[in-house]
Amino acid sequence: MHAASPITIRPARRDDVAAIVAMLADDHLGRGREVVADPLPESYYAAFDALQGAPHIQMVVATDGSDAVVGCLQLAVLPGLSSQGASRGIIEDVRVAGDHRSQGIGEQMVRWAISEAQVQGCKLVELFTHQSRVDAQRFYARLGFQPSHVGMTLRF
Repeated sequence: MHAASPITIRPARRDDVAAIVAMLADDHLGRGREVVADPLPESYYAAFDALQGAPHIQMVVATDGSDAVVGCLQLAVLPGLSSQGASRGIIEDVRVAGDHRSQGIGEQMVRWAISEAQVQGCKLVELFTHQSRVDAQRFYARLGFQPSHVGMTLRF
């Protein structure tokens, strides 16, 4: 990995949606489930608006020095009764633009999410990555995450 690139992490804006979708589509799984078109399907904007209205969810982007979006992630804080009433942070949709990978951006974003979850009173942070994303699993393990669950999916 190269030296960490300087980034700014800020709340995502509606005009960031196209860049976020492009990053979500930029891998073997995303190519099959995302639609990168101009204009984007309205469903992406409806989902973004729903995220903006959810008080415990933050969609953030990482920008470089020119304010170009180079990464994104979603952090949800889920209150719960288990673990003595502990809230948990759930990190989703971590992506770094292809031409900005291996520059420390993903690590900076995940460390930001961990810190933000702690500030919001979470006692643990969880994330999910597809079993085929072996590189992502190594990345998260390097940051201290440990395999702990068996995930299951039911698609409609």
